[in-house]
Amino acid sequence: MCDSHTEKSVIRSEKLNLYYGENHALKDVSLDIPAHRISALIGPSGCGKSTFLKTLNRMNDLVPGVRIEGQVLYKGQDIYGKDVDVTGLRKEIGMVFQKANPFPMSIYDNIAYGPRTHGIRSRARLDEIVERSLRDAAIWDEVKDRLNKSALGLSGGQQQRICIARALAVEPQVLLMDESTSALDPISTSKIEELAMELKNRYTVIMVTHNMQQALRISDYTAFFLLGELVEFGDTQTIFSRPAHKRTEAYITGRFG
Repeated sequence: MCDSHTEKSVIRSEKLNLYYGENHALKDVSLDIPAHRISALIGPSGCGKSTFLKTLNRMNDLVPGVRIEGQVLYKGQDIYGKDVDVTGLRKEIGMVFQKANPFPMSIYDNIAYGPRTHGIRSRARLDEIVERSLRDAAIWDEVKDRLNKSALGLSGGQQQRICIARALAVEPQVLLMDESTSALDPISTSKIEELAMELKNRYTVIMVTHNMQQALRISDYTAFFLLGELVEFGDTQTIFSRPAHKRTEAYITGRFG
């Protein structure tokens, strides 16, 4: 199916099925996500890619009427097992959403929010985490003199990088990005793409994108979803130049979607 099995995988889904009531949204999805790589999930609207992304840190738990069958293994443990600490899971597998959603509080408090939730009270330690996270999100130099000002006063691209910094502050292992640049201008998009490429040295990045050029520019692996099925997963260059399936070829050449 793909050559990623030669890489160390961090998340694996096995025959994953998800239903919203009667709607069968994911169908037998089995996928190995390699560690310290960027994996892009592509496909037309409503094909299941965002739904799949949200199963990886149990965000779909919040949707009424959802039923899940199969397994999602993170470091070998089924995250849908009975004894799983979902808060702990979401600390390890962070998420950045399509629309920047900073909290209506200062830049500093946005970043310190997660660490405080997890019991860190020392001001010196929080200062250190806030600076490191903002540096890691490539926005420290832009905001270091206004940490006590509201994060809502920043531009859209800056707000999205604040949200990335907030996700990084709790030291996750995996960063899920759900179309995190789709609402941004080209310059902000480019900054976040560069950032994602730097972050993969320390984190595993899994991103949903509607922008196939973006997948080609920055991802190592690409998964193509269609009507709730995983059609193909493999090395990005191979998927785009020599796809194994006609449906993949039709999508990436713009014949549908």
